[in-house]
Amino acid sequence: MSWFESFVLGLVQGLTEFLPISSSAHLRLTAAFAGWHDPGAAFTAITQIGTEAAVLIYFRKDIVRIVSAWFRSLTDRSMRSDHDAQMGWLVIVGSIPIGVLGVTFKDQIEGPFRDLRLIATTLIVMGIVLGIADRLAARDEAGGKHRAGKKRKTLRELGVKDGLIFGFCQAMALIPGVSRSGATISGGLLMGYTREAAARYSFLLAIPAVLASGVFELKDAGEGHVSWGPTIFATVIAFGVGYAVIAWFMKFISSKSFMPFVIYRVLLGVLLFVLVTAGVLSPHAGESAG
Repeated sequence: MSWFESFVLGLVQGLTEFLPISSSAHLRLTAAFAGWHDPGAAFTAITQIGTEAAVLIYFRKDIVRIVSAWFRSLTDRSMRSDHDAQMGWLVIVGSIPIGVLGVTFKDQIEGPFRDLRLIATTLIVMGIVLGIADRLAARDEAGGKHRAGKKRKTLRELGVKDGLIFGFCQAMALIPGVSRSGATISGGLLMGYTREAAARYSFLLAIPAVLASGVFELKDAGEGHVSWGPTIFATVIAFGVGYAVIAWFMKFISSKSFMPFVIYRVLLGVLLFVLVTAGVLSPHAGESAG
């Protein structure tokens, strides 16, 4: 991998990780359109450490408060009813599905799941799901001519059942094209949570999963499967761009609809299908030869 490739891929990772459009799909598509080798699941996992570092800094006050309360709850029974302590447990519970499924389907994630036809399908299908979830949320918030707006849930109403559902939604992002934030936010909206609550828990829930995945994949870099220099460079780029995107996205969702992302996902998926069907792109374009 060249330094220019790592710069572009790091930029793409930072721009797309927190938006509901799938960073893994965009890394794969960038390589395919540019005629580069597929950066691979290991490169993706390691550069995601950069974007998760941005999450750690952006949500540092929340994280410190949650971690502190969780540790105190281990020895102090009175702390176990504290919301922050409960959030610590819910992040752990919600991380179980992606941990189990990630290990179970590791070979598929790094192989068949990267087929461009599958990516096109997941872009379209999950785009439609996000659109439906967004419209339901908007309808609840706006109410109607003969009914008042429906109050949606906040994170203070999050329990183990919903935490696990969020976790299974996050696990769907193991398939490129699904989008971690897109799947978890869609799940949250369908369960009746506000946009802000769904997005905030989505970002917090991603921290253990992404950091664990990145550390696990570091062994591939040590074995020569990933170029250290360009990968670290891409990770730094992803961190800087990712932080700016988080700040923008959290402000955006407070008053805007997800429909621009829905339209983008569907159009990109359709375009990808057309290019593959027409023979312009091979379903395996950009895959590494070894």
